[in-house]
Amino acid sequence: MSGKLQEVVQKQREQQNVSPVSDDEVLQLVSFVVGEEEFAIPILTIQEIIKPIEHTRVPRTPPFVLGVFNLRGSVIPLIDLRLKFGVTAKGKTEDTRYIVLKDGVETAGFVIDRLNQAIRINKQKIDPAPEATAQDKSLIEGVGKQDDRIITILRVSKLLERDF
Repeated sequence: MSGKLQEVVQKQREQQNVSPVSDDEVLQLVSFVVGEEEFAIPILTIQEIIKPIEHTRVPRTPPFVLGVFNLRGSVIPLIDLRLKFGVTAKGKTEDTRYIVLKDGVETAGFVIDRLNQAIRINKQKIDPAPEATAQDKSLIEGVGKQDDRIITILRVSKLLERDF
């Protein structure tokens, strides 16, 4: 397990030990950065988080589909969230990671700029997606408020839909 992932898991454990709120009222998420924005996804949808590995381009796919990569014998599509979200493309950095998500039978890898941390947000502090995001509303589960941060919570089932 990478050092950053161990750090995230450790913070998650620490937060679980001090939270006075019952698990029914709390959503456990992992936050990450794409461009300048912070996003989060439910922790249980993450299959794993890895450093970038070699991938193969697939012809006739949209620009945000970088191709496919081999993860222990499974061929997984690789999607650049910067391009999917309309953010200017950026080269890999030391913080770039592939976050592999699984929902039912669907699995895909997503390029993120930086992994942040595991967080717990009380469900009462999550608002529905803003009306201004009507075209992307299905992709956004809600907007969480934590301290002075606003975190966009993504709907994994929509991220994994094959629209290419």
